Amino acid sequence: MDLRSMLFVPGDSERKLAKGASSGADALVLDLEDSVPADRIEAARAMVREYLGSHRDRSRQQLWVRINPLSTDKALADLAAITAGAPDGIVLPKTNSSADVIAAGHYLSALEVREGVPRGSVRIFAIATETAPALFALGSFAGCSPRLAGITWGAEDLAAALGAATNRDDKGELEFTYRLARSLCLAGAVAAGVQPLDTVFVDFRDSEGLRAESRAAARAGFTGKIAIHPDQVPIINQAFTPSAEEVAHARRVIEAFAAGAGTVALDGKMLDLPHLKQARRVLEIAGRLRD
Repeated sequence: MDLRSMLFVPGDSERKLAKGASSGADALVLDLEDSVPADRIEAARAMVREYLGSHRDRSRQQLWVRINPLSTDKALADLAAITAGAPDGIVLPKTNSSADVIAAGHYLSALEVREGVPRGSVRIFAIATETAPALFALGSFAGCSPRLAGITWGAEDLAAALGAATNRDDKGELEFTYRLARSLCLAGAVAAGVQPLDTVFVDFRDSEGLRAESRAAARAGFTGKIAIHPDQVPIINQAFTPSAEEVAHARRVIEAFAAGAGTVALDGKMLDLPHLKQARRVLEIAGRLRD
């Protein structure tokens, strides 16, 4: 299942968990990291474990858990607490390189055996731009683990790690460093053969801004986007679902190439093999979302 939208929900809030379940998000990310105060972590782990156990049917909405960074003493305790609930995967924050994915995979393998969870069933989504070293390792993920399902990026934690006052310029656009992180995330995910997901749009009241950023991300090659509010989910899902017009155009492109030519004319434009590849990708995505 392609994940167009992953909605982050505090793991210690029953109200927000219930609201997230009806949001239409392809996946909920039950958060044990930033949104949970330190004195609530044990309660949050118990609530997440209970929620996973009581929602075994994931056919319409996957359930993932964001654990704490592997560099902290909370990460292994998070995994030990939630693996029995058989989450669809974990979101691994502040990933420095593929070595963190490999280490998390080893922990999961042991815990899956202990809890009777199918071996290898808990996948990993890496947030791979939140530290300075991570920017130099985005090409390291190819082949690192069969658990790796995707890579996403974050601009807020990276700004804090670099000591920046803001990640935006005077016009409100991302500074070069953060645009670079976004591009490297996209290339790193594609090189690894996993989903690239765009980061959060923090102003959840700005629907038009979210729509524009989501469409731009889809055009760039991202296959989905992280949401931080239920109201963002329908906009994100629409942006990453090929429209009827896009599907129809893709079919026309494929038909135009049916004779085996390397270059064809369509609607007054010359198309070559990269256009054919993109048309096939549109139909593939549309087909998977239909299924």
